Amino acid sequence: MMFSQLFVAAAAFLPATSAFPHSQPFEAVKRQAVGGQNGTSSLRVDLGYEIYEGVANTTTGLNTYKGIRFAAPPLSAFRWQGPQTPVLNRGSVISASSFASQCPQSPNGSPQKSPFVINDEDCLFLNVYTPSNASNLPVLVWIHGGGYGQGNGRQDLSAIINANDNGFVGVAIQYRLGAFGFLSSDEVFRNGVANAGILDQTFALQWVQSYIGLFGGNASQVTIAGLSAGGGSVMLQDIIYGGTLGSSLFVNSISASPYLPQQYGYKDWIPTQSYYSFATAAGCPPTWAYGNSSQTIFQCLVSKDSETLQRASFLTSSSGTYGAWGFLPVTDGVYIQELPTQALTSRRVNGINHLSGNNAEEGYPFTTQNITTENDLVAWIKLVFPLFTNNDIAKLLYYYPSQNITSFSANNALPEFATSGDMGLTALNVSQAGSGEQQRANNIYAETTFVCPSYWLAEAYNGRSKGRTGAGYKYQYSVPNAVHGIDSLAYFGPAMPNTGPDFVLAFQRIWGNFIRFNNPSVSSEIANGASNSNLTTQTGLEEWPPFTLYEPSMANLNETGGTPFTVTTQIGVNVTEYREPGLRNALELVNAYEWEGGRGRRCDFWKSVAGLVPE
Repeated sequence: MMFSQLFVAAAAFLPATSAFPHSQPFEAVKRQAVGGQNGTSSLRVDLGYEIYEGVANTTTGLNTYKGIRFAAPPLSAFRWQGPQTPVLNRGSVISASSFASQCPQSPNGSPQKSPFVINDEDCLFLNVYTPSNASNLPVLVWIHGGGYGQGNGRQDLSAIINANDNGFVGVAIQYRLGAFGFLSSDEVFRNGVANAGILDQTFALQWVQSYIGLFGGNASQVTIAGLSAGGGSVMLQDIIYGGTLGSSLFVNSISASPYLPQQYGYKDWIPTQSYYSFATAAGCPPTWAYGNSSQTIFQCLVSKDSETLQRASFLTSSSGTYGAWGFLPVTDGVYIQELPTQALTSRRVNGINHLSGNNAEEGYPFTTQNITTENDLVAWIKLVFPLFTNNDIAKLLYYYPSQNITSFSANNALPEFATSGDMGLTALNVSQAGSGEQQRANNIYAETTFVCPSYWLAEAYNGRSKGRTGAGYKYQYSVPNAVHGIDSLAYFGPAMPNTGPDFVLAFQRIWGNFIRFNNPSVSSEIANGASNSNLTTQTGLEEWPPFTLYEPSMANLNETGGTPFTVTTQIGVNVTEYREPGLRNALELVNAYEWEGGRGRRCDFWKSVAGLVPE
């Protein structure tokens, strides 16, 4: 579906000042295209508004196109507006041999935040990886993570494409971050758009619909994917415009550890306070509007130089709560019309099929590591969930009980180890990075923020209800130490020592089969791995069942064997991992609802209090 058709489908939800101000932002310039891959060079692609020269990689068999502009620079008057159509720039052929600038970065509130570095607001670029002989291939669009405040679109997609017989085209996009992409308040909404970064992503998906054919891709077979905030972005693209877009922008979606922070309304107190804090740091404090009748706070911000705004965004975001970012998506009633839990429960989703995943230990990088008593835990809960009453906290503690650990250790301290998921101690009280009250906090944060959203996404695409024809699939990455984000090195590379080549290939094929064939099922040979002597053992992944309420099947992706070695985590904890020789795949289907001591019931609890979280 081209943009003109999409515009009609979404017209009922667009405000008077549309994020897409032209009815044909790409088609109007595309009609001027004369080259494509059949022009004067096999690597030259004419987009109508610009002409790019790609680079051939004889090792991977892929042609790469880096730094392709998909939207006009969001500078000055275009700040906090929807993305704009690129202007004509056909004076010369542009080399696509290097990445363009990344967007301004705004880290979270933690001791590990990066130093301030000036970047360029002109950052709405994407990168394409396409097989040299590509023709009408499926397409993967990668949306990077980073808490909506950090990251870039420089992920190399070559390894996963190669592992799948060069059977699809890859696209990695960028979008505005921090205050530039997620500033929100009543004044922002009245004068621009909330969720500008999400609209950048949607605009890039429309670019794919218009142009990916010039790179050998099939616009009708697009899969979007992301990790962490990228997975959260996928979730929001799944529900954007109330789930009315069907498969006009993508058919499949993959959410790896989908980040679901507390999502407030666009003019609620918390996003508004972030707006005022940002404005004050930028030299446009709330008193500005009273002392200067010629300019509003918003107009003052628009007029500021880029470095001032970047420093203000960096300062505001990094001074917030431990592990949290200062500028996040909001419910705006237009593009994101309701809380994700509401949309997913009602199955108001775009696309047809979904593959969701989480890691075994998601929470500890984002949780303060000084929780030793239940009083410490309660104080932390009050900080992280400010809308919870004492009764809500009591209910939360009921769903996350503390084990009586005296029977396990004479000194009342549990050893720290990776749980098996289906027997023995569970993630409620122990992991490789924590135990006792600290692990309770780690697991609470993990499940409400990353794990349960992956359950809800898989369930929302259940094809056996409300006339849906698609399916949702679920997996967990459990290779020790399965910390948040580490899974990407298995499917994108470079692989860590604790993931053997058999495991890497199986994981890459799971994603690749979903992208190419709409189904993540893999053969027993791939699931077991070449190093496993019993290649005929059935794992259940040969005909991977969808995730449903009555059969919540989840693939647990793990390994056995190997040679132990010790690594130090980012919080300074020594953990044991396993490397070659001796690693063997251990992929199996499990009951996700009963996993980790009844995780499904805890996810039901979070759904029941979604209005208080809110998520």
